[in-house]
Amino acid sequence: MSDDTQQPIVVKRIKKGGGGHHGGAWKIAYADFVTAMMAFFLLMWLLGSTAQGDLEGIADYFQNPLKLAMQGGEGSGDSSSIIKGGGEDLSRKVGQVRRGDTASNRAINLDAAPARVKSEAQIAAEAIKAAAERRERSRLIDLKGKLEAIIEANPTLRQFKNQILLDITSEGLRIQLIDAQNRAMFTSASADLRPYTKELLREIAAALNDVDNRLSMSGHTDSAQYAGGERGFSNWELSSNRANAARRELVAGGLEGGKMVRVVGLADTAHLNPDDPLDPANRRISIIVLNKAAEEALRSQQGAPGVANGAQVGRPAADIKTDTSTLPVPN
Repeated sequence: MSDDTQQPIVVKRIKKGGGGHHGGAWKIAYADFVTAMMAFFLLMWLLGSTAQGDLEGIADYFQNPLKLAMQGGEGSGDSSSIIKGGGEDLSRKVGQVRRGDTASNRAINLDAAPARVKSEAQIAAEAIKAAAERRERSRLIDLKGKLEAIIEANPTLRQFKNQILLDITSEGLRIQLIDAQNRAMFTSASADLRPYTKELLREIAAALNDVDNRLSMSGHTDSAQYAGGERGFSNWELSSNRANAARRELVAGGLEGGKMVRVVGLADTAHLNPDDPLDPANRRISIIVLNKAAEEALRSQQGAPGVANGAQVGRPAADIKTDTSTLPVPN
């Protein structure tokens, strides 16, 4: 039997818990961060204390290590000192002496410094010129698109769009009005423009006023010759008269004065289709919206007005009056 007087002994154990162990991963991350920062500042210090020639040499080495090793050049190992400073020779620091340099050739290098400065100025000028040429080319491309839109929007001109060639050349924007087999831009053997040719030229004149570029006009024929050859009225005169007639029509369409700098007749010397000298496409009028480089080259070559290819160069050519009624010509 149990004794009621004996009570059981209850032992209460209180377990005190704490935060679990988080590990040391954060220490590794922090150490990596500190190492990266140290490497970064070390890199900054090296870049700041290394001569420009050494930096370029290192870059050249990684781009073409074999060439640098065989030919040498400015860069790592090319100088005997990397003392920093400033000086008259912009290619190196004061105190830095290239291997093989003597007092005499160092003096020559110092004398050559202005030439290098001038070269840098020329490079800057060429960069500015190149930017201006890009802007000018962009304007000519816009003009080309505008002319194409004008032709497409005019029902009368749209049917002749296959006879209107627009392209960008080294001289600028070239606009060519060419003959087709059964549809010519001029009356046969004369400089009389067809009505649709007049309308087209007047539309072109209005668009050409949107740019300040100067113009060059040339007339072309095929190789069909007059009965008298070149002794009398020939393709030279015909191409000149047609070019001048086209110029007058541009003026009638509102072309600003002074924009035309050259009107020439080239006869059959520059075929559009050289494989077929009698191709009607060789009979054409070519208008070039000159870029600045082409205009300057033209003016330098034509310091004084002169005669070239049967037409007056530097100002509009005068029409050549000759009776052609008895001279058969197929073009």
